[in-house]
Amino acid sequence: MSDSPVALITGANRGIGLEVARQLAGRAWTVWVGARDKARGHEAASSLEGDVHPLLIDVTNAASVKSAAEHLAGSTGCLDVLVNNAGVLLDADKSLLDLDDETLLATLQTNTLGVLRVTRAFLPMLRKSAAPRIVNVSSGGGQLSDPSTWAPAYCLSKTALNGVTVQLAATLPGFAVNSVCPGWVRTDMGGSAAPRSVEEGATGIVWLAADAPHTQTGGFFRDGQPIPW
Repeated sequence: MSDSPVALITGANRGIGLEVARQLAGRAWTVWVGARDKARGHEAASSLEGDVHPLLIDVTNAASVKSAAEHLAGSTGCLDVLVNNAGVLLDADKSLLDLDDETLLATLQTNTLGVLRVTRAFLPMLRKSAAPRIVNVSSGGGQLSDPSTWAPAYCLSKTALNGVTVQLAATLPGFAVNSVCPGWVRTDMGGSAAPRSVEEGATGIVWLAADAPHTQTGGFFRDGQPIPW
């Protein structure tokens, strides 16, 4: 069995998640590419060099998450880093007063509850690591210190995710649990007008996953620097 650090990245078949997988694999990590579509997950994993494997996981589905955790537990000794990257943006053009319940609930189901669901399922494997880390990919749109009226369901879900991060950090001594804002990145979600490349967006995530002091927990970061909640 390899002694390389092991990372799981959800929503990693494209965009920022795929780039995080690429950068960690380039450091000789064992990387599991989480994707809810089996074919796309395999395609993404096979596009990367290194010790990279696909993992079928739908963060909104408890049975899928349980199955993914069982598969990973049977394939590797432990999990060192969980990057909760899977997310949706469903309401870019809506205002809070026009936001329907269904859109808000669907957004929270993936962006907030999905993170907690996945974290719970993979905790037994993370506990086997000498230095477990959880990185929750959030957004500046979730900052209460600088509220945004754009995409209210998305922003609310990221505010709640930041709350989950703080709670997890307090609940899991010995873990490094942090939120990260990758900035506005040119992805399918961010669009072509975004000023940042996927490489730039992934850098801060990789820093928290691999380079930040393990004693740093319960924080919110962009490009390796703390930002207000």
